[in-house]
Amino acid sequence: MGKATGFMDYQRVENAERNPAERIADYEEFHIGLNEKSRIEQSGRCMDCGVPFCQAPIVYHGQRQGCPLRNLIPEWNDMLWSGNKSHALSRLLKMNCFPEFTGRVCPALCEKACTCHFIGEPVTIRDNELYLIEFAFENGFMVPHPPQTRSGKKIAVIGSGPAGLAAAHYLNRRGHEVTVFERDQRPGGLLMYGIPNMKLPKEIVERRIRFMEQEGIVFRTGVDVGRDLSAAELQDQFDAVILCCGAQKPREVPFEGTVENGICYALDYLKSATLALQKQPHADLSAAGKKVVVVGAGDSASDCVATAIRQGCEDLVQMIRKPASWYKDTPEDYAHAEAYARFGRDVRLFESRVTEVLPSEAGNLEAVIFTTANGEQEMMEADLLIIASGFSGCEDYITAFSQEFHSDKGVFVAGDMKSGSSLVVLAMADGKQAAIEADKYLMGYTNME
Repeated sequence: MGKATGFMDYQRVENAERNPAERIADYEEFHIGLNEKSRIEQSGRCMDCGVPFCQAPIVYHGQRQGCPLRNLIPEWNDMLWSGNKSHALSRLLKMNCFPEFTGRVCPALCEKACTCHFIGEPVTIRDNELYLIEFAFENGFMVPHPPQTRSGKKIAVIGSGPAGLAAAHYLNRRGHEVTVFERDQRPGGLLMYGIPNMKLPKEIVERRIRFMEQEGIVFRTGVDVGRDLSAAELQDQFDAVILCCGAQKPREVPFEGTVENGICYALDYLKSATLALQKQPHADLSAAGKKVVVVGAGDSASDCVATAIRQGCEDLVQMIRKPASWYKDTPEDYAHAEAYARFGRDVRLFESRVTEVLPSEAGNLEAVIFTTANGEQEMMEADLLIIASGFSGCEDYITAFSQEFHSDKGVFVAGDMKSGSSLVVLAMADGKQAAIEADKYLMGYTNME
């Protein structure tokens, strides 16, 4: 696979990043791809390792390693090295329906399991994958393939996040008639409204939606299933239903005090920021000119930090409950590099926790009281408190709606709604598995496994 001595001949070279001081002035994608010669050299580092752990998803000592999609990584790397891009694309798409998403936002679990990683630096699998799919789109390799025959079975997919889109993709390819319901005005779920534009440009999401429509999938947006459409109505109109409604109920952070304006949850803030870029209504949350406090340490918290900086916040602090030592082996986050470029300091405040919020006479947030690593209480001025503390499950009305189905036959669940808040790549894998189970139910067998 690849070049026999490639892992010794070539050093790992990742996609570069734009200068943090420059990129915070816009919302454009901040990664810069390698030229074709260098990218092909990187694919040549994929060694003939005998047992490609990269494509076998496992949990080792509590950590996920290997691709959850069982991506045929050595095969398409070999074809890329050999110059056969069309064959490389066919092997990539065999197991990964949306490489343009995973190539941008996946934490590259495959690279953690790469054999090269055991002796040095892993193959740049994620960057290679992104190069290949973008080359395919740009050069006409990506052509819609509507199914030649239809089964006559109708399926409703509720939610157009990564799990819903994956389920719809595979069921449509099988020949079923698929309708995807989305409560927002644009499809994509968290891909559209939960991940900032600089990490996943929205035109990339929209490009895939158009492609899926050309293959025969119907998207009905602005339909809040569970409010606008009942479970009984769905079961009357469709032969099967797949629920991919996510797990967007935020985990609450207990603190004292009441504030009418100035506190929001991360997803609401990030969605508002995307709506503002799209010049859509309800873009009513902004950090412009404000002193911002972000609570949390995950990807959403980092995305809030990066977004607040781009909106022109006056100051920013990120409060993290865990000690700094917890993150000693974690690579520098893109948002923290940007924060350092903007403020000249690390904005993270470790072993800290907000305990009280203080309102102004008008009811707006004026300050927060927080505990420090020493257990002392301090006050900090703040105009906007963004809570990025994770999610606790489905929203209450979604939970109630899911219990309304008069039979569990023909009803399937996938993605975060099933497993809790997780990774895009895991949601995609779960969406495919739900599609397989639905196909078995509808046809009595499946050829998708």
